[in-house]
Amino acid sequence: MKSYCFSLIITLLSFTAIGQELHWQPIITNTGASFRGLSVVDDHTAWVSGSKGWVGHSTDGGNHWHFAQVKGFEKCDFRSLYAFDQNNAIIASAGVPAVVLRTNDGGRNWKVVYSSDDTAVFFDGIDFFNKNEGILYGDPIRGSLLILRTENGGDSWHEAPLANRPKLQEGEASFAASGTTIRCYDNNRIVIATGGKYSRLFISYDKGTHWRIVSPPVIHGENSTGIFSTAFFNERTGVIVGGNYKQEQVKVNHVFCTTDGGSTWKAPAFPTRGYRECVEYLNKNTLIATGPSGTDVSSDGGINWKPVSDEKGFHVVRKSRTGSLIIMAGAEGKISLVKL
Repeated sequence: MKSYCFSLIITLLSFTAIGQELHWQPIITNTGASFRGLSVVDDHTAWVSGSKGWVGHSTDGGNHWHFAQVKGFEKCDFRSLYAFDQNNAIIASAGVPAVVLRTNDGGRNWKVVYSSDDTAVFFDGIDFFNKNEGILYGDPIRGSLLILRTENGGDSWHEAPLANRPKLQEGEASFAASGTTIRCYDNNRIVIATGGKYSRLFISYDKGTHWRIVSPPVIHGENSTGIFSTAFFNERTGVIVGGNYKQEQVKVNHVFCTTDGGSTWKAPAFPTRGYRECVEYLNKNTLIATGPSGTDVSSDGGINWKPVSDEKGFHVVRKSRTGSLIIMAGAEGKISLVKL
């Protein structure tokens, strides 16, 4: 595979919000890809993945990136991504062909670790409890969520028993907009969000054997509506964002927060300015939410939101699992570093 390396633009874009300044450092990629997969490991290592088989990674905090199209999979849209370190990462396609690939040499070579000929298979997101145990999930098959498991760091995958997979209503599926409709926490807790005619959260406290169903008051009823992203700071405190991707700036609440594990939800007095595809905790009180029409920030745990940028085209924002590195990615090869 041919390798490409690009650096950040020298220009520093600044936006003032919630009494503090956020700095955008745009990156030129020249890929033209729509990036929706994003995994930020630490303050040095980050990976992105997206359309036309493009995958990129950085080992210096996002300042320089190496991009390449995965050989033989140049038509795939890799929306699901999980990176372990600078050498090891897993990507999964959205749509046909349904494949899961793994690299252990920084993306120079990729190995198929799972594939399916079933045209109904559509992967929506991936996350790991630890370096060995992970969950990859997708739209319903035979009325139940498709859930794949690994216990060896993604070297192989197997379907969870049908009896342990949440049953969905007709017209209910999930969105692969930012890879954040699934989150794994605390070595046993899973949160999965669905949308469409019905939009719900499925929460498991035993790695997916049993599921609790939560129905937040988010807009739903059409196949373009529902929860597009969820994040929890702890077992009780969490936020969901979403809306209608066909009506990005409709004036309805697109964000709700809970402080009791999802039993009740509160709509902010000042919500995000429209449909949002991704929400991420930066710390206990500060959250950032982004989507194609702009980005908003909350400094009070999601209770209220203020605009931070009108730049269009972002799909996903992630903070490093260990560290403070924040990266955003989106359409037309868009990548930016965000600094508080």
